Amino acid sequence: MTTSKTLKDLQVGDSIPELQLPAITRKTLAVYAGASGDHHPLHIDLDYAREAGFDDVFAHGMLSAAYLGRLITGWAGQQRLRSLKMRFTGVTHLGDAPRCSGRVSERFEVDGEPRLRIEMQCANQQGEAKIVGEAVVAML
Repeated sequence: MTTSKTLKDLQVGDSIPELQLPAITRKTLAVYAGASGDHHPLHIDLDYAREAGFDDVFAHGMLSAAYLGRLITGWAGQQRLRSLKMRFTGVTHLGDAPRCSGRVSERFEVDGEPRLRIEMQCANQQGEAKIVGEAVVAML
């Protein structure tokens, strides 16, 4: 977790530490399905995915969302998180190695509390964004 002093020193355009994850495997999807309770066949049943027009199963969108949540809370700490918004922009396929990154887009204050707005994305190894979002964290 970053210290308050470091957060206070960040300026618009500064990046936060990236989170690189291992490639998505069938085991990743099975473990996430069990943990989340999301057993939709598009994510775990190859035959179903092919019948639906896909080449193979693919990752749950909320798995990438969880990675972005992990990026922010691992960096700033859960207690500093004030808001978190995300939008799905692509499909994360088997073999994709998610890389989560963020940068400061705004410094502002709410009711006397200094805050940072962080633009974030979870992209594959080719840099294709699969989910984008923003987080607001308190600097204190």
